[in-house]
Amino acid sequence: MNMEKYPSRLLENAVNEFSKLPGIGRKSALRLVLHLLRREKDEVLAFGQSLIQLRNDIKHCKMCHNISDTEICQICSNPARNNSVICVVENIRDVMLIENTHQYNGLYHVLGGIISPMDGIGPSDLEINSLVERTGNNEVVEIILALPTTMEGDTTNFYIFRKLKEKPVRVTTLARGLAVGDDLEYTDEITLGRSLVNRVLYESSLGK
Repeated sequence: MNMEKYPSRLLENAVNEFSKLPGIGRKSALRLVLHLLRREKDEVLAFGQSLIQLRNDIKHCKMCHNISDTEICQICSNPARNNSVICVVENIRDVMLIENTHQYNGLYHVLGGIISPMDGIGPSDLEINSLVERTGNNEVVEIILALPTTMEGDTTNFYIFRKLKEKPVRVTTLARGLAVGDDLEYTDEITLGRSLVNRVLYESSLGK
């Protein structure tokens, strides 16, 4: 129960909304709200409008499910990208991390999560079937599994590997420069880049 007393109901409402953001407690939320109150009205309106426009106008790429301003994202529509290789990631943030390594020039496939029975997330909740469909394109020769080295990530890797086993594609995974239990988010760009460049066949990694 919230026992804090605010001088304004409007202030309290704003703090309540900010505190819903991940990693933002009520004290941090109050600091952010008070900061906005000190800014010029035009700045705050622009801030709010950017969030509204983001929510209303953002799209998901029809090919890879990355966020985009258009129906097909800039990566998928770039003719300079290698469309024979698809890197499978958990979320949009992972695409950004791998792009920052400058070690990869292929395409992506964003699953939108990983298999986690404890959280009620099964294969049908993820973009796995659309990945399998993409491998029907004769141009695709390699699928890179770049999921977290966690139990859930390994389960998802294995599920995808089984789904692709009869497909004429090479399934690889990141080299184990990543510590077990790591998310890509917490891996530095150099380590991630090396793990990507030195990737190995997924099947050979199963015995390790």
